[in-house]
Amino acid sequence: MTHAFADLFVPEDEHTVSARNRSADLGLQPVSAGAGTALTFLAAACGARAVVEVGTGTGVSGLHLLAGMTPDGVLTSIDLEAEHQRAAKESFSAAGVGQGRARLINGRALDVLPRLTDGAYDLVLVDGDRDEFPEYVPQAIRLLRPGGVLVLAGALHDGKVSDPTQRDSRTVAVREAGRMVRDEAGLVPVLLPVGDGLLAAVKRS
Repeated sequence: MTHAFADLFVPEDEHTVSARNRSADLGLQPVSAGAGTALTFLAAACGARAVVEVGTGTGVSGLHLLAGMTPDGVLTSIDLEAEHQRAAKESFSAAGVGQGRARLINGRALDVLPRLTDGAYDLVLVDGDRDEFPEYVPQAIRLLRPGGVLVLAGALHDGKVSDPTQRDSRTVAVREAGRMVRDEAGLVPVLLPVGDGLLAAVKRS
């Protein structure tokens, strides 16, 4: 009950709720309301102007990030599914997000991330293919400026990560990515038990 209260403490606006409904229509599971609120907080706390998001979905997490970013901030969001990004464009447009503020790239994240500039981003959100999480981590660290924030969504993976008997490929990948973030000397991590878990880490100066 306490967890649910915390997760819903800050209500989502109508546009984010609509984006969430689009996710349900497409069979997607976006970040929870509480995790979204945490993303807004983290983007605001680091004064984010340039953000990379792996996994656009229908724009739920993107709207939360944009809400915390500076007014001139630009969200670069990567997704392999063009249908998802079409839905996200609808979500952003309905919310009044200017076209220049959301740069949507259709493609595989591991092909796109290496083309982005080192140290040029304030926040990187990883919410893509769980099997590829360990490969996203070093790319995300490379992209962040000192003081920037790395966030892994779904870090608890339906409670499986904390259970050592769970050995399916996705759980193992999320668990390994979590260890990589926790053990990286250049990061200061925290695991937030909101939604399906947010693992956040600040890149040391």
